[in-house]
Amino acid sequence: MGFIKKTSAVLTAAAGMISIFSAGVSAYAGASADVQTLTEETTGFYDYWKEKYLAQDTYVTDETHYYVWYSGETYAENGYQTNVTVSEAHGYGMLITASMAEYDSEAKEIFDGMYRYYKAHPSGIGPNLMAWQQADNGSAIVNASGADSATDGDMDIAYALLMADSIWGSDGEINYKQAAVDVINDIMTYEVNKTDWILQLGDWAYWSEEGDQYYSATRSSDFIVQYMPVFAEATGDDRWMNVYESTYDIINNITAQYGTGILPDFIIKDSTTGEFVPAPANFLESENDGNFYYNSCRTPWRISMDYLINGNEDALAFAEALNSFIIGATDGDPWNIMAGYTPEGTPVSDWNDLCFDAPFLVAAACGDNAEWHDEVRNLILDYGEDVYFGDTIAMLCLIVDDGGWIVPGANETSLPGDVNADGQVNSADAVMLQNYILNAGTVTDWKAGDLAEDDAIDVFDLILLKRIIKG
Repeated sequence: MGFIKKTSAVLTAAAGMISIFSAGVSAYAGASADVQTLTEETTGFYDYWKEKYLAQDTYVTDETHYYVWYSGETYAENGYQTNVTVSEAHGYGMLITASMAEYDSEAKEIFDGMYRYYKAHPSGIGPNLMAWQQADNGSAIVNASGADSATDGDMDIAYALLMADSIWGSDGEINYKQAAVDVINDIMTYEVNKTDWILQLGDWAYWSEEGDQYYSATRSSDFIVQYMPVFAEATGDDRWMNVYESTYDIINNITAQYGTGILPDFIIKDSTTGEFVPAPANFLESENDGNFYYNSCRTPWRISMDYLINGNEDALAFAEALNSFIIGATDGDPWNIMAGYTPEGTPVSDWNDLCFDAPFLVAAACGDNAEWHDEVRNLILDYGEDVYFGDTIAMLCLIVDDGGWIVPGANETSLPGDVNADGQVNSADAVMLQNYILNAGTVTDWKAGDLAEDDAIDVFDLILLKRIIKG
């Protein structure tokens, strides 16, 4: 797999650590927290989205909690316990709210309320992960259908917290950076298969053993590859680069095999060949588990972002295969995109759905597809009112397409030696750095610990830190 290719900086790997925040990487390059461009079309769509889907937990009276109302149903109307949101929706909401900080004066208040809601609904397995679904029982919003997690929701929550740190800093009521690191570390602990270095389906798979069908199963909608180097940078945990490489191995192999760029909802490891292949029908959810369906419909957005933000050539190859296939399959008319395809490219449905359409906007931004790109964007803006899933995915894709996606850490500076990111350099930083060197802990700000500026953290950095502390 090809590493991220920069236009003005070269990635280096020293002591297994890769820094991605050196300079602009592509024509897109992402947005820093204070430099962002959003069109009136996108801010108008946000106003609609916020009015329709943002909800407050009115049962909680001592503090404000917000969530994304995904189901369209209420306890008051149904008279029985009613599912109201999921961690996937919550992660989306936190990403959207942080992205709208420059436009919406209420963004921080809403984001903090969403953070408090997340903290109030933890998974029963990973303590810093979120239970995947909540329901309104008439007196409280409670975890429903068990209290385990879903990987993509956790990844989005972590990334959104890093966004918040870039925008508002972490010296207020909420230490966004530390909260993000806590989530990322729990994802690594509970949601990563450390044999194959792939993302598992949720922390419930933590209990599976090698050889179990769920141990090496993965969901392509969790292939949010742009996050992985960011997580490595934020935590100092270079194992995220193992996940990054292994994920691209799967993407590349399936893209090469079928030539369409179409990825299935679920992917499993063939026990005979050791290859990762589309899951069989009804592996977990439906007869379309091995097809491009309502999970993997997001992959054109999730994977293509890694080219737009980081210039990854494998992401570009994926996007180009996908663009070639879908433009041909639809005769260049995005209204002909069907809600589902086999990996070979045969439609499995006979209807169009916004949640399938919108992600192709981000893929279309990769390469020379201006006419197709504009057709897809016009479809999104002309689609009319949809449901939570389509509207929310469209909202996120419009932010990316505008060039408004915030890359945490871009243009940031660290206080040398402040490895716990509390704004001070003292003995607490020395303890954290020493524990990291001894493999007994992590550091909050890896860059602040690289005092020798050699892209490694070792005993020489500890010596320099102690000199700073002594003055």
